[in-house]
Amino acid sequence: MRVLSIVHQHDAGAGVFGEEAAARGHELLEWLPAESSAPRDGFDAAMVFGGAMNVDEEERHPWLAGEKRMLGQIVEAGTPMLGVCLGAELLAEAAGASVRRAPEPEIGWRDIELTADARDDPVIGPLPRRFRGFQWHSYEFAPVAGGVALARSPVCLQAFRVEPLVWGIQFHAEVTRESVGQWIDGYRNDADAVRAGIEPDVLLAETEDRIDAWNELGRDLCARFLVTAEASSTPA
Repeated sequence: MRVLSIVHQHDAGAGVFGEEAAARGHELLEWLPAESSAPRDGFDAAMVFGGAMNVDEEERHPWLAGEKRMLGQIVEAGTPMLGVCLGAELLAEAAGASVRRAPEPEIGWRDIELTADARDDPVIGPLPRRFRGFQWHSYEFAPVAGGVALARSPVCLQAFRVEPLVWGIQFHAEVTRESVGQWIDGYRNDADAVRAGIEPDVLLAETEDRIDAWNELGRDLCARFLVTAEASSTPA
C-alpha cells in the first residue's frame, strides 16, 4: 500500500509507526502541510501525527485550513486513517466533533483505560485494559456523533473510531526515545508544560524505563491498523 504520513513538525514524525509500515513493505509518502501543497498522488491509507500547534490556530498557521479540508475529504471517501494527538483532534473535528482546551494538560506517562466498546475493536481492542501511556497535549476532542469511544483517561477521551475505518488516539504511541528526549529538552517552549511544573530529569528517567515496552505496543497497534487497511483495499 501507499500510506500518506501527515507530519506537522520535524521532531514529531511517524516514529515507530513509520518503521512498522516500512517493515511491512508499504511505501510511506510524507507530507508536511506547512511546507508544501497536498500530494496529488493516490494513497491507500493515511496516518496523521502531532504538533505543537492547536486546531483553532488557523490565523497563526493558515495551512491548517487546507489540511482540514483534505482530511474531511479523506474521511468522506472512507480511506483508512489513524490520527495521533493533534492528528486525532483534527480527525475528530473533520468528523463533526468539537475540539477544545482540556480541563488540564496531560504531559508525561498517564493512566489510560479502555472502554467496554473497545473489546471488539480490531485496532484498540487488543491493548491492555489499563495501561500507562505517553501524553503531551493540552486540548481534547469531544465524542464524535455516531463514533465509538474506545479509551479514556481521568482527564479526557483518549481514543475513538468513526465507522468504518478512521481511528484517533490522544496518546503518543508512535514516539521514539529520541523524539521524547527532544520534546523534554525543549519543554520550556510549551507554556502549559512550564505551568504544569514538569520535572525533566524525572520524566526522562521514567521514559527510559518504559520506552522499549511502549515502542513494542506502538508497533503492534500500528500493525493492526495496517492489517485492517490492507484488508479493506484487497478485492473480495
